Amino acid sequence: MAFTESNKELDCCGETVFSPSVLQISKDDVTALQCKVVCLIQNGSFKEALSVINTHTKVLTSDIIAFEKAYCEYRLNRIENALKTIQSASQQTDKLKELYGQVLYRLERYDDCLAAYRDLIRNSQDEYEEERKTNLSAVVAAQSTWEKVMPEDLGLREATYELCYNSACALIGQGKLNEAMKKLQKAEELCRQSLSEDSDVTEEDIEAELAIIHGQMAYIMQLQGRTEDALQLYNQIIKLKPTDVGLLAVIANNIITINKDQNVFDSKKKVKLTNAEGVEHKLSKKQLQAIEFNKALLAMYTNQADQCRKLSASLQSQSPEHLLPVLIQAAQLCREKQHAKAVGLLQDFADQHPASAAEIKLTMAQLKIAQGSVTKACMILRSIEELQHKPGMVSALVTMYSHEEDIDSAIEVFTQAIQWYQQFQPKSPVHLSLIREAANFKLKHGRKKEAISDLEELWKQDPKDVHTLAQLISAYSLVDPEKAKVLSKHLPSSDTMSLKVDVDALENSHGATYVRKKAGKLTGDNQQKEPGQGDVKKKKKKKKGKLPKNYDPKVTPDPERWLPMRERSYYRGRKKGKKKDQIGKGTQGSTTTGSSELDASRTASSPPTSPRPGSAAAVSATSNVIPPRHQKPAGAPATKKKQQQKKKKGAKGGW
Repeated sequence: MAFTESNKELDCCGETVFSPSVLQISKDDVTALQCKVVCLIQNGSFKEALSVINTHTKVLTSDIIAFEKAYCEYRLNRIENALKTIQSASQQTDKLKELYGQVLYRLERYDDCLAAYRDLIRNSQDEYEEERKTNLSAVVAAQSTWEKVMPEDLGLREATYELCYNSACALIGQGKLNEAMKKLQKAEELCRQSLSEDSDVTEEDIEAELAIIHGQMAYIMQLQGRTEDALQLYNQIIKLKPTDVGLLAVIANNIITINKDQNVFDSKKKVKLTNAEGVEHKLSKKQLQAIEFNKALLAMYTNQADQCRKLSASLQSQSPEHLLPVLIQAAQLCREKQHAKAVGLLQDFADQHPASAAEIKLTMAQLKIAQGSVTKACMILRSIEELQHKPGMVSALVTMYSHEEDIDSAIEVFTQAIQWYQQFQPKSPVHLSLIREAANFKLKHGRKKEAISDLEELWKQDPKDVHTLAQLISAYSLVDPEKAKVLSKHLPSSDTMSLKVDVDALENSHGATYVRKKAGKLTGDNQQKEPGQGDVKKKKKKKKGKLPKNYDPKVTPDPERWLPMRERSYYRGRKKGKKKDQIGKGTQGSTTTGSSELDASRTASSPPTSPRPGSAAAVSATSNVIPPRHQKPAGAPATKKKQQQKKKKGAKGGW
């Protein structure tokens, strides 16, 4: 929110010019001391100015210098002291009231701050009225954002970009994100127009001023789920290096929330921006708390267990009633596989803080389910009295009990919820819905009599409900058929039932078209005529079964002919050829026959493969033997003929 700080009325000395020689002559001169304090404030020396005031308390009383003292304390971030100084002043001047409003805003006492600014606007007329309206709109925006209070229409004309920006912040607090985005776009236009009129303002100065507006735009994108666009805009703002440490801290925190447990290295760099000096004085308590929570979560994601425990313990000591520190500690224990200790921690917190017991017990139940203890999880859920009758809780418990096959407990859950609605909200539609669901569940699990009582209760509530009556008749038909017949008389007749059926559309549907096509194949002679015309139906002749060509009536057929060949009693398997057995067996390069048989050197009777020089016997012995290279393999001519025949048959087309 845009909130302006004022130091415009510090020229309280009029035309008096401060001179150190005056104080040398008279150390306790009130006017001189007052002028010295104002000069120090104008120079930004707030500590020195406050020191002068505190050392001359006898002379500079609260009536004389209350505003200057309170302003120094305010600028030194001693907000509580500033409030005491303002309240102790005997006379509440306009400038003290102005400062009082700013102090209340910093203390986040928005109701009192709103009343103070309304009083100021009503009772003052000067050139600072626009600033007061800006501060008033900032208070309303803070109420909407942090306290979730519905903002009232102040009737302020949004003529400046600060007013537009504050209005957008109020809309974000209400969840009206699209309207807020339009307001921010308008604020951006007004900001550019107002700053471009000044010739001394550069484009960089304009972008620096627009950084806070762009930051809020990125936040809206993040809330809308457009995380990529939001992240891009956040990084653009960081590249500008704005001087506002509060803005940088908020943007860095939002980037960390987008990263979650991913891109941890970037998150560790961004978290340094949240530790900048003076951040604690620029942000609200809830913003600072959110940053600390995210630091603890980041420590958990980066496996810094000690740091995570330290941060969460610090957060718990600051706000003992807050739920998140305990949940972070429990999550860290679960990461360390200490589930029992995590459940114990949550149970202790639930006992100490009954207001948060429901949320804590839901977490405990989730941990029990993760451990596989579904029954214990059901017991924890049923102990949450304020949620026992809720449809979501009933559905969860029934599902879990059904998973454990504990049908009695599931029916008991239905019964308790129905009794609660019967007592407190008997006419609620949820009541009837629960009764119907209970009846369906009981029918599904064979509890017909119990289901009948529920259905009868439903029918009494609405006797015209045909669906319930049909269910009741169906249930009675399984238990008491006579009762089902009696109830069936209450069903409406087919004549009274108005079925709004478009016959043409039904006939033109896909299924009807298929049936009509089949019916269209029938000729007029084959169609049935109306009874009473005396036509006799033609009997279809049965065709004789075809017999096989080699059928011999003298030979009895094989009784196992209908069985597959492998399943017949006389099947002995196929005969395998010897050559097939010898192919492809053994390691690569090996042969099926023994190596000793092929080794000619080991056989004594084997003739030499080549004739020895000068040996006639060798010539005569080998004269009739054809050399191996000239031998033709057996069956070669036959295979050649077959290949030629195949080529002739298939040689129709070219290459």
